[in-house]
Amino acid sequence: MNAQCPGETRFRKSGLIPSNHRLRWCGLVLLACLALTPACSWSAASNPLRVHRIFGSNMVIQRDKPIMVWGWAQPGQKVSVQLGDAKADATAAGDHGRWEVTFPARQANAAGQKMTVSCGDEKIEMDNIVIGDVWVMNGQSNMAFPLSKVQEADMEMAGADLPLLRKVGIAPNESENLEADIPEAKLEPWTVSTPQTAGGFSAIGYVFASRLQRALQIPIGIIDNARGGASIESLVPRQMFKKDPLAAKYLESVEKRQAEFDWDAAVKALVAKWEKDVAAQRQKGVAEDKLPPKPTRNDLRSWNIPGRSPSDAAACYNGMFGVFKGLNIKGVLFHQGYNNAMGASSRPKRYRILMKLMVEGWREDFQDPNLPVGVIEFCAGGISQTRDNFEHWGHDAAPFIREAQRLGLADLKDPGHTAFITGYDQQIPGLHPVKKQAHGLRAARWALSKVYGMRVDWDTASLVSAEPQGEVMVLTFDKPVLPDDLSIIPEGFSIAGADGKFYLAHAAF
Repeated sequence: MNAQCPGETRFRKSGLIPSNHRLRWCGLVLLACLALTPACSWSAASNPLRVHRIFGSNMVIQRDKPIMVWGWAQPGQKVSVQLGDAKADATAAGDHGRWEVTFPARQANAAGQKMTVSCGDEKIEMDNIVIGDVWVMNGQSNMAFPLSKVQEADMEMAGADLPLLRKVGIAPNESENLEADIPEAKLEPWTVSTPQTAGGFSAIGYVFASRLQRALQIPIGIIDNARGGASIESLVPRQMFKKDPLAAKYLESVEKRQAEFDWDAAVKALVAKWEKDVAAQRQKGVAEDKLPPKPTRNDLRSWNIPGRSPSDAAACYNGMFGVFKGLNIKGVLFHQGYNNAMGASSRPKRYRILMKLMVEGWREDFQDPNLPVGVIEFCAGGISQTRDNFEHWGHDAAPFIREAQRLGLADLKDPGHTAFITGYDQQIPGLHPVKKQAHGLRAARWALSKVYGMRVDWDTASLVSAEPQGEVMVLTFDKPVLPDDLSIIPEGFSIAGADGKFYLAHAAF
C-alpha cells in the first residue's frame, strides 16, 4: 500500500531525520490516522458546521445593503440561518461544503439581535448583533497604532462608554493566495467600546468612528486590519497588477523569486558560511557570540516555500482584507505610505499606479463601484528642516509618495467618492506620532460631509500655482491658509533656480 504520512515531506529533503526513524514515525502516524478516522469518509468531526469568523457576537452588520452570511458544513447538508425574525436556508456544496445565504437589506437598528446557524444537531449562536455602518481601517502601523498610546489617551478612553461603537481586529496574516477565512489565532473578536476596551482600538479608527456614531446616532463598526510595515504592493488585490504594464512587471519579479526559491541551496550556503566563520575564529583563538548549550524553543524544520512579507504583492490583502470579501461595508479609511518612502524602496511612479489599482480592486471585490475611500496623507515626523539639514531633507522620498497618493486618487475614473485627507505633521523623533486625534477628526469631517451629506467643513487648502516673481516664489492656494497664530513661521521650504540646485527658503504669509 502506498501511503504518504502527513508532515513527512517537510523532512524529506532536509536530511535532518535518518530514514529509518522517519519511516518508523510515519508508520505511527499512519496507524493513528487509521484508528481514528474511517477510510476516505467525510464526517461532521472532520468538517463541522462553521460560519466565517468575521461574524460573531457584538458585530455590526452593514445597513441598506443585502446581508450575506456564509460558512462551511458537511457537503450536501442543509444549513439554516436565523437573523432576528428572518430565516434563510442553504445547502453546503463543493468539496469543502461551502454554504451561503442572503437576507434583504435592513435599516439601521440599535436593538441587539440574535443570529443562529444550525445544521442537524449542530448549532452556532451569536448575540447582540446590530445594524449600522461598517468602516475598514487599513494601512500600516500608524493606522494600527492603539488609542491607549496616543497623547491624552486617558481623556479619550474615559468617554469611551459607547455601546453602539464596536470593532473587530485581524492580526498580521500575510498569504500568497487569497484566504477563505481568518485563522482563529489571528482574529480579535468583535468588541463593544468601553473605557476598558477602547484602548485596544485603532486610535485613528476610534476617533473617526466615535465622531461618526455621535453625529449619526447609529451603530458604527470598524474592522482594524492595518499591518505594521506593509507596503502598498501588499494591499492591492492580485488580479489588479495585470491591468498596468509597470505593475505587471513588478508582479512577474515577485512570482519569479517565489518560483526560484530553493531552501536546500540556501541552507547549504548558510552552513558553508558558518563553517568558514568558525574555522576563522578557531585560527584566531577567539570565539564570537558564544552561546551555552540548551534546548531550542522551536523544532528544526525544512520549509520548501518562500517566506511571506508584508511587502509582497497582495500578501496582506489576501490574508487580512480580501479574506472577508462578501461582507458589505460602508467605506475604507487608509493610512499608509511610510514603508514605500523608505530609501531604495521608494518608487513614486509605481506607487501612483498602485494607488489607483488598489482602490479599483477594492471596489471590484466588494462589488461597490462607489465605495468611499479616504486616504490620510502620512505625516512628516522627524525634526524641522533647517539651514543645516535642508539638503538632507531634499532627498527625502516622502513628499513624492504623498504626491503619488494624491495623483493616484485623481487618476480614478470617478474620483468623487475618494478623498486625499491631509495629515498633521508632528516634529518628533521616530515614525509614530502620538497626536492621532487630528487625523481621525479630519477623516470624520470628510465622511460626514461627502459620504453622509452633512453640512460640515472638511477640506484643507490645496496648492493652485507656484509662480516666480523676481527672487521670490509666490504660492497660491484655493482657500485661506492663515494660521490662528500669525506669529507661526512656515517651515520646510526650499527653492531652486534654473540650475536645479536647491537652497533653503524662508516663507511668509
